Amino acid sequence: MAVSLAAGRKAASLQGAVLSALGSLLSQFIERSRKKPGSSKSLDLSGPLRFAIYGFLFTGPLSHYFYLYLEQLIPSNVPFAMVKRLLLDRLVVAPPFLLLFFFVMNLLEGKDLSAFAEKIKSGYWVALKMNWKVWTPVQFINVNYVPMQFRVLFGNLVSLFWFAYLASIKKR
Repeated sequence: MAVSLAAGRKAASLQGAVLSALGSLLSQFIERSRKKPGSSKSLDLSGPLRFAIYGFLFTGPLSHYFYLYLEQLIPSNVPFAMVKRLLLDRLVVAPPFLLLFFFVMNLLEGKDLSAFAEKIKSGYWVALKMNWKVWTPVQFINVNYVPMQFRVLFGNLVSLFWFAYLASIKKR
């Protein structure tokens, strides 16, 4: 079990890194397609690198352990397990996980705490409401119908587009 647990964590970390970085790149491609002809078209590789670091160190491993813990905390045979799992994820886990994203990105960008506070004031609530809109149906399916061994992968695939969204609001 320990070997497969470590292998699962490593796979989740690598998936998180690659798909997070791709989400950041996707955001840049979308932004470039909206710009006027003749404007700068160079890619900023520091953004995808920051997203890869975040995905590798946080999204992948935390998601891996969250789904394992959720299965133990609220087994399928518990009354209202589907609803309990979803509420735990959406109301207890999602808000601090999003806050962690803003904090880590702030650190990786080399910004101070006042910049972090300003970003929280300007972007956190907007991002959290969007998180609830996008991720609630995704997580309902994920925590209740996707087999355990594919939950992180399923979430990471959706994260590709979620991180594209987060990268776009980071620039505002």
